Amino acid sequence: MADRERQDALLELLNSTPVVRDEVQDQLADPEAASTWQQAHGGTGGPGERRYLLRARDVLQDVVRGSLPATSLAPLLEDVFSRPHLSPTGVSWELDAPAERRMAVEAVMTWSALQDTMPGRLRPCSNPECRRFLLDRSKTNKARWCSMALCGNRMKARRHYQRTRDAAE
Repeated sequence: MADRERQDALLELLNSTPVVRDEVQDQLADPEAASTWQQAHGGTGGPGERRYLLRARDVLQDVVRGSLPATSLAPLLEDVFSRPHLSPTGVSWELDAPAERRMAVEAVMTWSALQDTMPGRLRPCSNPECRRFLLDRSKTNKARWCSMALCGNRMKARRHYQRTRDAAE
């Protein structure tokens, strides 16, 4: 899986608990839906894999929001190693993780790579009523909302309404 695909998979994982009609929905709560998601992203679709993936998602969400330190991810990385693989083109590193934890570990590793290569670009949506995240790939690094069509438009409409109401008073 290429870096961009891993990043997109991580963002999908983080965004799998959106707020719908003022209630948090877990799109991976249903085992069948989760299995389909896991398989679509290179997993086996098994229940053990799902259990670790959901744990990784929940901790990563809190780490990205800043409510937990990055060290909270340590239990997910127990018994995980990176082994060198030598080829004619050079050295590459292969992840060695228990099979049912592989997807969870890859999510943590992708988050870590983003911290190194794109610091501060993976962040929560600026809409306080939204639980989604965004990965700002723009040049200016000024994206604020998970979706301009949804949260961006709502927040701008609220500010406009507030300014109009304040001006009328």
